Amino acid sequence: MLKSTLDRIVRSHRNVTSSCSISNISSIGGVPKEKVDCVVIGAGVVGLAVARELALKGREVLVLDSAPTFGTSTSSRNSEVIHAGIYYPTHSLKAKFCVRGRDFLYKYCSQHNIPHKQIGKLIVATRSSEIPKLHNLMHRGIQNGVDGLVMMEGSEAMRMEPELTCLKALLSPLSGILDTHSLMLSLVGEAENHGTTFSYNTTVIGGHIQQNHLCLHVSETKTLENWNGKFPLQPETILIPKLVVNSAGLSAPALAKRFDGLRTEHIPPSHLARGCYFTLSNTTICPFRHLIYPIPEDGGLGVHVTLDLNGQVKFGPDVEWIDGVDDVSSFLNKFDYSVCMNRKELFYPEIRKYYPNLKDGSLEPGYAGIRPKLSGPRQSPVDFQIQVLWLLYR
Repeated sequence: MLKSTLDRIVRSHRNVTSSCSISNISSIGGVPKEKVDCVVIGAGVVGLAVARELALKGREVLVLDSAPTFGTSTSSRNSEVIHAGIYYPTHSLKAKFCVRGRDFLYKYCSQHNIPHKQIGKLIVATRSSEIPKLHNLMHRGIQNGVDGLVMMEGSEAMRMEPELTCLKALLSPLSGILDTHSLMLSLVGEAENHGTTFSYNTTVIGGHIQQNHLCLHVSETKTLENWNGKFPLQPETILIPKLVVNSAGLSAPALAKRFDGLRTEHIPPSHLARGCYFTLSNTTICPFRHLIYPIPEDGGLGVHVTLDLNGQVKFGPDVEWIDGVDDVSSFLNKFDYSVCMNRKELFYPEIRKYYPNLKDGSLEPGYAGIRPKLSGPRQSPVDFQIQVLWLLYR
């Protein structure tokens, strides 16, 4: 068991044409150590995109994920919307990345035959008090470089969407939808074709700084699943990469805190907001052709209408701030993804603000996802943080 993780990684390296470099394999205290080039922690959409880009640049990449396959957490539990870049403060990383990323994403989807559709979005004001907020969103979107935004009277928006009720609406024609699984599958395929190795069921449980290198403590996932908590976690393998990318999603902050030698004051606090989705049942005709969004709320963008590429209508997500879990449960993605039926009663009045014809009994539980956030309830939104590790050593 002690060497099983290392042996599996070594075997997988030998089975690819352009494998990761394996050198100076040694053992200290009975734990094998191995030098590699690049390690990406987490096979969600961010980790996959990073791995692909590194591989295209000629780096030898190893992707580690605790799950049995890619994209099992936040990357597969979201609205599958391509955002235009309206909501975020001007000059923020969120605004810059969203606007540039939107263009890159449409181009990538077109070039790789990934199902997607630029269907547009209507952000609606259903009360007079919301109209100034709608104008602020338009102004911010223009400052962020979002093209094609149109402020519409409610009557015009309701001609576009007869089931809609609103006083005013902001049309964002650049918003769209995509098939996230197809996107991730394409990223995996490109990464693998350029020599990336994927090791699933493999968990990074911590690490330490030694001689200006971050040494990663790695264990098989099943070892963690059988861990009784009576003794400290011990790695089965120690990897010593030249480059590490912590894209572990919901568990990224918890993992960073377990890197001994990292200055913990630079690790941002983590706040988790669960969001449930309900699907529209008992209808054969989709009531909307565009995405319909209310004015944003604390912690999210409001309970909105999302259409998938098969024409199914989803409402959500709502915002439910939740406590975190212990580190090991976080590494194993043991979060509560259940959809509480009681929350359905909170959805009806929110949806009927803009879709008054929603019938009782027409909402069915869909799925839930968890948003990782750097700001908590009633706190001002915080921008993305991208930290360079060597600056954070003690």
